[in-house]
Amino acid sequence: MEFQCPTPKGNSQERGNSGVFLMGKYEVQVLDSYQNPTYADGTLGALYGQHPPLANVARPPGEWQVYDIVFHPPHFDENGTLKSTAIATVFLNGVLIQDHQSYDGPTGWKILGHYSPQPATGPISLQDHNNVTHFRNIWVRPLKAAE
Repeated sequence: MEFQCPTPKGNSQERGNSGVFLMGKYEVQVLDSYQNPTYADGTLGALYGQHPPLANVARPPGEWQVYDIVFHPPHFDENGTLKSTAIATVFLNGVLIQDHQSYDGPTGWKILGHYSPQPATGPISLQDHNNVTHFRNIWVRPLKAAE
């Protein structure tokens, strides 16, 4: 997917703040992080509130940026016991910034993620904090589970 952060009008989380929500629960942060200090697990490419990206390769505001996100949902057994966590591998502008990183559970601001049984699929949504982040060329394709 491609996205473009707006011209800055604030600092930290007030600059182009958005996110990609996988299954409606697991966020990959979208934020203008070009020369914009903020908290580490809230910057561009973070698994929000849990894991900072491995590098900051943000382009300046107004330039199109590219995310490639490979996501594997959590798996639960028939009793609702967690068998494997949600996993994300994320490339930003062609650079690996999350390498097969496990989510600690659903993401959120100042919360600890906690897994509970859920369906095997869910929606993909884009967050809006009234910062007019633009998105285009969003491609979604299911992956077959390894056998």
